[in-house]
Amino acid sequence: MKKFILIFTISLWVGFSNTAISQVVTDSTSIWRIITVDGNEFVGTIEKKDATIIVVTSPIYGELELHTAVINKMEPVDQKQFKGGELWPDNPQSSRYFWQPNGYGLKKGEGYFQNNWVFFNQVSYGFSNYFSVGLGMMPLFLLASPATPVWITPKFSVPVVKDVINVGGGALIASAIGEEADPLGLVYGVATFGNRNTNLNFGMGYGFAEGEWGKIPVYTLSGMIRVSRKSYMLMENYLISSDSETVTLISVGGRTVWPKVSVDYGLVIPVYEEMENLVALPWLGFVIPFGNL
Repeated sequence: MKKFILIFTISLWVGFSNTAISQVVTDSTSIWRIITVDGNEFVGTIEKKDATIIVVTSPIYGELELHTAVINKMEPVDQKQFKGGELWPDNPQSSRYFWQPNGYGLKKGEGYFQNNWVFFNQVSYGFSNYFSVGLGMMPLFLLASPATPVWITPKFSVPVVKDVINVGGGALIASAIGEEADPLGLVYGVATFGNRNTNLNFGMGYGFAEGEWGKIPVYTLSGMIRVSRKSYMLMENYLISSDSETVTLISVGGRTVWPKVSVDYGLVIPVYEEMENLVALPWLGFVIPFGNL
C-alpha cells in the first residue's frame, strides 16, 4: 500500500461558460460543444446560425442542421480538452475527492447531491466562483433513532495561479436534531497543486467539540489523476492524533463520471500502532449533478 501511494504521488507531480445560444456567432475555426434537450452531444464548428437554425460541421457526423429550440447548452471547447482525438469534458467533480474538499470550488450555479452508503447525504451549491455551501444529513430516523445528525460545510476557494495553485478554507459544523448537544466539527485549510484533472492536495485542520479546540491538528494528503474521458484515480489520506494515539486513514480508489451521475468506489484502510490485522473497508458513493454542471 505504501508503494502504491508513493507511485500515485509521483505520478501526480509528473502529470500536473456557459455561453448562451444568442451569443454565438458564425465561426468556422472555433470548436463548440452542443448538448440537446434529449441529452445528445455534438462537437464541431459552427458554419451558419440564425434565430432558428444552427449548422454544425462535426468530424464524426458531418454537416448537421439543429433547431435552436432543441439545444439545451452550448459552450466553446479548448483545444487542450482533446486527448487522442476525443473530447474530454470539464471535470464535474473537481472540487473534492471521496469526501475531502480541495482548493478548487464549485462554479457559480453548479451543485450536486452526494450519497455515501445510503445514510451520508449532502447537497452542495456554488453561490459564486469562490464560495459554496453544503448541507448534510444522516436520516437515522429511518432506524427509529431519536437523533438526526445534520451538518453544514461552508467553503471559500481562491486561485493563486490559475490551474496551477489553488487554496481554500472552510468548516464542517455538525449537530443533531432531537437531542441537546453542543456543535462539533472541524475548521480547515487546503492547498492544491495542479489543475482540475490532476492534482495533489495538502490540508490541515483543527477539530472542536463541547466548546473546546483540539490541541493537535489533523493532516491530510489527497490527490486525483484523470486517466480517461470518464475515469479518475483518487487518493484521500488522514493523519489523526491525540495525546495517546495516532491513527492513519488511507483511502484509494477511483471515480467514473457520466453526464447525469458519477460513482466513487474504493477502500478505506485504518492503520494504528496496536493493529493486528489489516482491515480494508469498502467505500461506495453516488453523486448527481444539477445546475450549470
